[in-house]
Amino acid sequence: MDHGLETWRAFLHDSRKLVNATSPLQLSGRLTRINGLVMEASGLKLPLGSGCRIVVPGGGTVEAEVVGFHGEKIFLMPTDDVFGLAPGAQVLPVEPTQPQLIAGERIEPRRRASDRAKHLPMGDALLGRVVDGAGRPLDGLGPLDVKHTRSLQARPVNPLQRAPISRSLDVGIRAINALLTVGRGQRMGLFAGSGVGKSVLIGMMARYTAAEVIVVGLIGERGREVKEFIEHNLGPEGLARSVVIAAPADTSPLMRLQGASYATTVAEYFRDQGKQVLLIMDSLTRYAMAQREIALAIGEPPVTRGYPPSVFARLPALVERAGNGPEGGGSITAFYTVLAEGDDQQDPIADSARAILDGHIVLSRNLADQGHYPAIDIEQSISRAMHNLVKPAHFDVVRRFKQLFSRYQRSRDLIAVGAYQAGSDPILDQAVAYYPRLEAFLQQRIEESEPYESAVEKLEALFAGTS
Repeated sequence: MDHGLETWRAFLHDSRKLVNATSPLQLSGRLTRINGLVMEASGLKLPLGSGCRIVVPGGGTVEAEVVGFHGEKIFLMPTDDVFGLAPGAQVLPVEPTQPQLIAGERIEPRRRASDRAKHLPMGDALLGRVVDGAGRPLDGLGPLDVKHTRSLQARPVNPLQRAPISRSLDVGIRAINALLTVGRGQRMGLFAGSGVGKSVLIGMMARYTAAEVIVVGLIGERGREVKEFIEHNLGPEGLARSVVIAAPADTSPLMRLQGASYATTVAEYFRDQGKQVLLIMDSLTRYAMAQREIALAIGEPPVTRGYPPSVFARLPALVERAGNGPEGGGSITAFYTVLAEGDDQQDPIADSARAILDGHIVLSRNLADQGHYPAIDIEQSISRAMHNLVKPAHFDVVRRFKQLFSRYQRSRDLIAVGAYQAGSDPILDQAVAYYPRLEAFLQQRIEESEPYESAVEKLEALFAGTS
């Protein structure tokens, strides 16, 4: 009985702390200007990232967030539709979400600024659900049964405390498992233009991967694609162990940024539980474009092909949150799609992503036009952590595969017109003989899954009995 009494005393003590932390006065400001995406308000002093509610005349409110300030005025960016707002509308600050009090569980003090940022629902009940960037269900399955929330602003991870990338992750794709081996905690880029099978590939990875939890962030894509991806690409078996965060193109740029942060936060939650998480974000380019819209709207100058500096500061801040946790803990293996054609070297987002990621997989339009699926350009793709994951014998076979494949591709035109004479180049002779088998190895049907061990065995079998 004493234990129960102490539990309730602790509960009342935590309740008292929450009440004391609440301001007894309701502050408010006034809306003074709306210029495009940016709203100006006066009469309030709020830190960056704070939430606000703007009262619509006639009832209802519009959610907004502080994105900048100038003198006594603060700049707000709406997360909802601004229809119905009038000059002088009341602006009310939203107090940071207080933790839900549960008897027997002590609340943690929120001393850091990152802990006092916006909190969204978090818990195992998110598995199998589809939510928007604010944590609201989109699947019509009722409210989320979660008791806890988590800040969208994660504390930075000490890179010296991360576990090294030493174990491979089975993604179910033959070409990736055998030739571009991905490790647990690795961050890969998926570079592709429109209509080359990007969504199909990430759907196959979500269905066939050996990861325990899959988190899918659909950022800035067409709303129609969200439903198609869930029903056709992900499927019921993939959705059962997945969390889908959808912030389509018709949402505000702030909501798209928040959706990407929410997806990463959900992945961090499951990683902290010791689980192996696969994070798929489609796409990193739309995330950068959302930040560009906000930065240009508040007056930040464009410096690199129309992109302000804050865009290139946001990208590594988001990507670095993925990866391994401490030794013996969970991991986040991340795939970020980047909208860029394979031969386009002028896109600043693609260049920046290529530099901060641990490898990239390029999807070729030429291969897609030939009916080659998945359309992975094996020559332009690389996994930077592969040498720490595979044995030297496996690496030698991969090197020989790429040598023969590349040699054939360089001489393809000569072979097609009959200008090449057999016997003049022994390596090219081998490439011509092996090419049909190499091409067949790279192709895989949508409904086909290829485990890691099986993919490596098939790769070694290609060159079995040859020097």
